[in-house]
Amino acid sequence: MLACCLLLGAGLMAMAWQRPRQRHRGLRVLAGGVAAGALWLMAFPPERELPAARAEAILLTDGYHPDTLQQLVRRLGAATPQWYYGSSAIPAKAQPLSSLLTLGEQQPPLRRLHVLGTGLPAAQLSALGTIAIQPHPGLSPAGFQTALWDRQVALGQSFGVEGKVTLPPAGEPAWVYLRAAGTLRDSARLPKGGGAFRLRYLPKAAGRTQYHLLLRRAGQVLATEPLPVEVTTPELPAVLLLTATPSFEFKFLKNYLAEAHYPVALRTTVSRGMVQTDFVNQPAMPLGRLTPALLARFAVLVADAPTLASLARPESQALQAAISGGRLGLVVVADAAPLPRTVPVGTSFVLLPRAAAQAVSQALTWPEAPTEAKAALPAQVRATPLLHALITGPNNAVAAASRRAGLGFVVVSAVPETFQWGLQGNTAVYASFWNRLLTAAAPPAPAAATWRVAAQWPRPRQPLTLQLAGALPAVQPIVGRMAGGPSVRLALRQDPRLPEWSTAQLWATEAGWHQVRGPGKTTHSFYVFPDSAWQGPEWQERQQALRVRSSVERATTALPPETVRVPWPAAWFFGLFLLAAGYLWLEEKL
Repeated sequence: MLACCLLLGAGLMAMAWQRPRQRHRGLRVLAGGVAAGALWLMAFPPERELPAARAEAILLTDGYHPDTLQQLVRRLGAATPQWYYGSSAIPAKAQPLSSLLTLGEQQPPLRRLHVLGTGLPAAQLSALGTIAIQPHPGLSPAGFQTALWDRQVALGQSFGVEGKVTLPPAGEPAWVYLRAAGTLRDSARLPKGGGAFRLRYLPKAAGRTQYHLLLRRAGQVLATEPLPVEVTTPELPAVLLLTATPSFEFKFLKNYLAEAHYPVALRTTVSRGMVQTDFVNQPAMPLGRLTPALLARFAVLVADAPTLASLARPESQALQAAISGGRLGLVVVADAAPLPRTVPVGTSFVLLPRAAAQAVSQALTWPEAPTEAKAALPAQVRATPLLHALITGPNNAVAAASRRAGLGFVVVSAVPETFQWGLQGNTAVYASFWNRLLTAAAPPAPAAATWRVAAQWPRPRQPLTLQLAGALPAVQPIVGRMAGGPSVRLALRQDPRLPEWSTAQLWATEAGWHQVRGPGKTTHSFYVFPDSAWQGPEWQERQQALRVRSSVERATTALPPETVRVPWPAAWFFGLFLLAAGYLWLEEKL
């Protein structure tokens, strides 16, 4: 190549010198030498030294700002390697990166990584090893920033979602809507610039479904986000009702439980030695005396104070044993009189009569209580550290409280006439009140294997950790997409610190509902969100993970300045060749 360029240059210079026209002879000779030299420099361009942080690299992710990249390149040097990790078009001067593990393999001396844009998934940060991370986040996307809701609710319980929205300060106030079962169910008005919201809805049917959050301003929908939820039908506890006299209170309670499909039995004492029984959703059985065999058929016992006071000693002992063993819960419907001695841990519940002026209809409060919750309160339970307040009245007066008795629970309610809500048509208040008491008294469920999804926003093509709480199964569980497709077996790894915990990693390929089956009859459903959903919370989670992952000491330590040798652009020498060759051609024509 060198010989060819020398011969070409010598030939062009000789021809320019031997031309008859003596005008511009020196320029022709110079142009011939420049053209031959430019050809050589195009093939073998010279190198120059540029400042570069050889131990640092730039990683671009979706949503990065070009101005931030330009400033960073100016500070680190133009030769600093740039990589792109994302799903959009690859920027100029950046190399595509399919895996973070590849970054460490291709850059062995890499010590610091500058991450621009939305950041990296928290589950993939461990692939960077000991490389220090310095985040350069962009602006947070407007819209939904946070959102929390129960991914699984029981039928009859209220579904709630709460979160925060960020909007530009200029413009009209916005509205957040909850759409469920094909129509709008609840809404909240947001001030300018956004704010917090909280929406609720009572599901009407069981199964896996998907609600939606809508963000709307000035008649325009700004964002729509999915709310996957599984409405379950848990096994309802069997309830035994005991009343000393016929009353509307226990009649309404029996009817409510029957309509809610609870197995319920009612025993009403009509006169001395004579009782009346009623059974719904379960077969008839003798209810004359409380025996261990009878109590074993029920999970919750609801009784008034006179009935408990009339229990014989064997009955009282059977009741005490069932509650202490965690097989039965007790709800006592009390009045202003002291509790009988037969009530387990009854000495912890001290009833304080209230004045006549205070015994009128009072507002009662408890979590998720309807605003119409008002009832007469002739007495209140004295608050003590041993009691857990379930229902409160004015000035934090305790209307109902619970306490652990052995492995079970005892609940005492001083609200004697809840049937008034049923007569007034406030069925929501009545149902919420008794669900609160029955849930507090129900025995704890037996330990069973349960699954938990570690990530709040599972995504396709990203590692997802599934955790099993229970004994390590002999047969590997199976997980798959519920809409169809191949299923895979989970390779569980037992936690060495907590043997009852096991974890497995899943790479979901598509969005949608997935289900884990095993061990045994245990199943667990979870939803994998598409990449376009919940970008605001995903941005917050990624930035938080980067801040936790980055090391302050390594990120702030100044690395020694370095230079690298890079070749001059070949285009420059090609332009010089065209200029010299063009001059020779043009000068000959003239």
